[in-house]
Amino acid sequence: MTDKLEAGSREAGKSALLLGGAMVVTFALLRAWLHFSPNADLNVGGYNLHHLFTGLLLVVIGGIPLAVFRHTERRLYPALLVFGVGLGMALDEWVYLIATDGSNASYLTPVSLWGAVVVIGLACAYACALALWERARIKRIKRPSVTRT
Repeated sequence: MTDKLEAGSREAGKSALLLGGAMVVTFALLRAWLHFSPNADLNVGGYNLHHLFTGLLLVVIGGIPLAVFRHTERRLYPALLVFGVGLGMALDEWVYLIATDGSNASYLTPVSLWGAVVVIGLACAYACALALWERARIKRIKRPSVTRT
């Protein structure tokens, strides 16, 4: 049982790193791409699909298997990566849509950039905090209890 607990602790740490990495890399790639082509809009049927909406679809596609199977197994890493990419897309655009006028030019403003950095940073910190909490929980379980007579 101890080996299973230690493996679970390691898997939680790996999952937090994968999730945070997927969010940060997605954010960096989106910002770089839209910096060099700021008027690149995805229009489908006359509707402008911001990456918030695309990100939300990826969150659903990746998040549902994570919620249903509730394992930190390696076979769920692809779902975790899809979830992280979608979350990175959604969080990047979330601040932009709240704090700016929503124009293509305002996406490149400091409030949009630094707001997204803060929000994605908080999401990464939350994932790491949960992994550390899981590690501490497992250490408490492994520690032999002392009984007084």
